[in-house]
Amino acid sequence: MTGARDTDHEGVVAAGHAAGTGWVVIARGELDQDTLPPLQEALVSAADRYPLVVLDAAGVTFGDSSFLNLLLQVHHLTTLRIAAPGDRLRRLFALTGADTVLSVHPDVEHAVCAP
Repeated sequence: MTGARDTDHEGVVAAGHAAGTGWVVIARGELDQDTLPPLQEALVSAADRYPLVVLDAAGVTFGDSSFLNLLLQVHHLTTLRIAAPGDRLRRLFALTGADTVLSVHPDVEHAVCAP
């Protein structure tokens, strides 16, 4: 294993890399209960090793309630910041009230540097 699972996982986790004192997980595609396990593994592994985990969600085209549940679980394990979510994810966060709990940022740089 290198880093916090920084290899491609079935197309859902594009990559991972260090950023400051944290780890960035880059996700893509449709995230639901059938496709979520590789992302869950990457996020939990990163949460075990880093005080800050940033999910680069720019490439995520869909997320369901299981995806949202995963984000809330990881939020309780470490400092989780969501970077660059598209309109569909922003709507999901707003409709469920998750945007009042999760830390959402316009891009990875802002997420990494946020106080």
